[in-house]
Order: sequence, then C-alpha cells, then structure tokens
Amino acid sequence: MERMHIAITGNIGAGKTTLATLLAEHYHWEILMEAVEGNPYLKDFYADMERWSFNLQIYFLNSRFEQVVQIGQQRGNVVQDRTIYEDAFIFAKNLHESNLMSSRDYQTYSRLFANMLALVRPPDLMIYLRADIDKLMAQIRKRGRDYEQSISEAYLRNLNQYYEEFIGAYTDGNLLILDVNELDYANRPADWQWVVEQVDKRLGQEIGSSGTL
Repeated sequence: MERMHIAITGNIGAGKTTLATLLAEHYHWEILMEAVEGNPYLKDFYADMERWSFNLQIYFLNSRFEQVVQIGQQRGNVVQDRTIYEDAFIFAKNLHESNLMSSRDYQTYSRLFANMLALVRPPDLMIYLRADIDKLMAQIRKRGRDYEQSISEAYLRNLNQYYEEFIGAYTDGNLLILDVNELDYANRPADWQWVVEQVDKRLGQEIGSSGTL
C-alpha cells in the first residue's frame, strides 16, 4: 500500500496544529509542522506587513516545498500542518489584493509557485477547518503569541473569504470540511471520535490503531 498523506488547512487560530498532532498520535504517523517557530520574518511581518510580505511568503513557500519533497521521498504515512496551496491562493493573494505586496513581487512569487506546483502531488485527504472570526480571535488570544496579537479582524476576515473560495474550487483530491465553531476535538471525546470516523470514511478504508492500512 502506498503511503498516505493527510493535510490540515484553515485560517490562523482554527486549530490545525492541534488536529494534526492528535491525528498523528492516533494513527502513529509522522507529522510535518508549519515553519512558525524560528521563522526569521514572522515578527517583522506582523509589525510591518508591506515591508516584509514578500520575504515572509518566499520563506513559507520554500519551507512548504521542502515538505513536499520530503513527503514524496518517504515511505511512511504523514499528517501535514497547512499546505503549499494556501501560501499562494490565500496568503500571498490576500497580501497583493490588500496592497501589502507589490504587483512585481506578486508576479515573481506566482511564477515560482507555478513551477513548484508542477511537482506537487495532492494530499490523499485535505481537511479544512472552518471557523468564524470570533472563534479565531479567541484562539489567537488564548495561545498568546506576542507577534499575533496585532492581527486584525479585517485581516482574518479577508483570509476566511479566500479560504472559502479556495475550498469551493478545490478538485484535486478528497476533501473533508469540519466546522470547528462548536466542535471541540481537543477536549470532548465524542467530538474526537466523530472526527476520526469522518477521516476513516474519507480515506475509504479502516485505519488500525497501529497505523497500518
């Protein structure tokens, strides 16, 4: 059986890392995390988005492409926290259309992404975490990252719009949408069990607790 790849997608504060961690632990799969910790541009970006938008997006794009290469080379199953698609179709697009990334930089970024995309194999299952602005803001405050406290509701609302457009047009593979406004898979066992059942169903086969298919 070929290796399986689950990718978690969703706005800032939607709960991607929590779900990716829980799924990886449940199935005993490898987890690939988003390059947030140690990112040399993130703090500067939130302080001055226009100045650092291109730098940050190139850093994330390169990091995500490294993960794509890694996934393609390994034999084991993997859960990925955020995908390469989001970098271009949501974050870079939002920055450009908000006049926070110049057209010159956006065109350069887009050409680079298009070249990378030719080598990308879609995940076997994309899980989208849908969350309202109030939920996102509460989660951002709760986790308490200093550089995220300046994120505005307007910025999150724009991202939500682009996420919905992306998910609405996504046809590259299996898709599971989870509304996390009321769902609490981290603290309610019944919610977690329901999520696992949905994942098993979308993958089309039962996955044993050992991770074997």
